[in-house]
Amino acid sequence: MPKVTEAYREARRAEIAQAALRCFAAKGFRGTSMNDIIAASGLSAGAIYGHYASKEELFFAAAQRVLSARSLELEQVRADHGPLPPGEIMATLIDGMRHEDITPNLFLQVWAEAAIDPSVREMVFRFLAPIRQMLRGLVAEWAAVHPEHAGDDPEAYALRTVPVLMGLAPGFMVQRAVLADFDEDAYLDGVRTLLPR
Repeated sequence: MPKVTEAYREARRAEIAQAALRCFAAKGFRGTSMNDIIAASGLSAGAIYGHYASKEELFFAAAQRVLSARSLELEQVRADHGPLPPGEIMATLIDGMRHEDITPNLFLQVWAEAAIDPSVREMVFRFLAPIRQMLRGLVAEWAAVHPEHAGDDPEAYALRTVPVLMGLAPGFMVQRAVLADFDEDAYLDGVRTLLPR
């Protein structure tokens, strides 16, 4: 039997994750079962379970891909422009997220589930931990060159500021999901201009 390459495994994992996202988008996170994902993928149960043990694990893997893409995007903007102001960090992050296959509604569903389901809460915590760390690093870097806004302790400024910044993404997603007249671009412009530059 031929050996399966790592590239093949990754491609298969991505294919399964995409099938799961289609199911989550159609039926919601809670309404989707592993059987739904198996059917949507066209693969056997063994093929799915050989890569993912649960729909929570599938969601986490898909969310990690989103995080990876956003991290690369932020690093590129930072490489081009130097330390990024907090508003630019969040506007870049949110703008990238709104163009992803994972719909904002799906994130909202998962966050709602996290409030009542400890296993989903743990998954969300694991997903948010590297985002918080990344944001703290970026904000502290900017704060170090802007003591007029941050004072003389960039790390403390970042610790105080990041929880507020993280509230901007769910605020965007909730309004996008429920308000027919929500202006996404105006929101992102507001994020850029209302926060220190």
